[in-house]
Amino acid sequence: MTVGHICPDAQDDITNRAYARVGLLGNPSDGYFGKCISVSVQNFFAEVTLTPNQQIFSSRVTIEPGPSDSTVFESLDTLAARTAKNGYYGGARLLRALCLKFHEHCVKNEYKLSERGFTLEYDSNIPTQAGLSGSSAIIVAGLKCLMQYYSVYIPLEEQPALVLSCEHDLGINAGLQDRVIQCYEGVVYMDFSDEEMVRTQGKGVYTRLPESCLPSLHIVYDDNPSDSGKVHADVKQRWERGDEDVRSKMSRVAELAERGYRVLSSLGTDKQTGEPTIELGMLMNANFNLRKEMFGAEALGARNVEMIDTARGAGSFAKFTGSGGAAVVLCATKSEEERAAMYADCEAKGFKVCPLVVNPGKPSGRAA
Repeated sequence: MTVGHICPDAQDDITNRAYARVGLLGNPSDGYFGKCISVSVQNFFAEVTLTPNQQIFSSRVTIEPGPSDSTVFESLDTLAARTAKNGYYGGARLLRALCLKFHEHCVKNEYKLSERGFTLEYDSNIPTQAGLSGSSAIIVAGLKCLMQYYSVYIPLEEQPALVLSCEHDLGINAGLQDRVIQCYEGVVYMDFSDEEMVRTQGKGVYTRLPESCLPSLHIVYDDNPSDSGKVHADVKQRWERGDEDVRSKMSRVAELAERGYRVLSSLGTDKQTGEPTIELGMLMNANFNLRKEMFGAEALGARNVEMIDTARGAGSFAKFTGSGGAAVVLCATKSEEERAAMYADCEAKGFKVCPLVVNPGKPSGRAA
């Protein structure tokens, strides 16, 4: 029987953050037993606070509505504008799903939990509908709070699957990549090619890269997205049917991540510049081009395609950070002129631009 874990008597609030992520290479092949490289981004984060009930015998659990959970609006225009920007659902449902899955995990592993309740509340500055993994960030931050509150240890390699199960319960179509990088942080190369491991154990093989391997990167995003590829693309169904074109291109996307891993490894160890950096940029461009071929420009959304084209127009390399709404950009040279031109062109089109600040990961190593 598992040793019981009891909530500490401390009255202090527990606050944890989980950071946005950028898919540098390989996405969306991670959802098709492929490979990818992801980066934890310090610029944007979700924050969850757990407040223990002041009455220690109270078992009440409260989930406070957050900035995207409002049910009262100043006008119909306000309702329409906020819904168009943030969608129909906020973060409270994510935390509720987390509490359910966390409870199931503790019951399964025979953890004895304190009956003292708590209040959960969240906030986030991660741009909505921007492909920066704002939803999973709320769950990861909440999971950190629950583990700390109840002194429950969940191995790091098991945490992404638990987070993903919360989203699947809510009907959110997602893969492991985002949850892995938000739990591990730093820069991680992920190999999901062992289909049996992914299906039965809920994990792939993860290799950390030093943050120093990354050249200067930038994030371009639309703070008020008007479209995010709402036209349905049947790529998943075609892949499952064994469509040779989709299978071939998805495999090529995965190979880009594998090649990128080798490039970044050389950048991290030899401090090389120039040609390896250009090669990384070319891999990023190829990644987006293959996505566009598979899904089609209409499915990606005109505004999203314009974002990529604008960044590239200044001579830079660019691809989506996720499924659309934001791009990760690598300038072809270190010249201030190129960087300034890219910023000016993107801002002139109404996009926001900022340098990517890497959120450092935990000690380097490999987890299977």
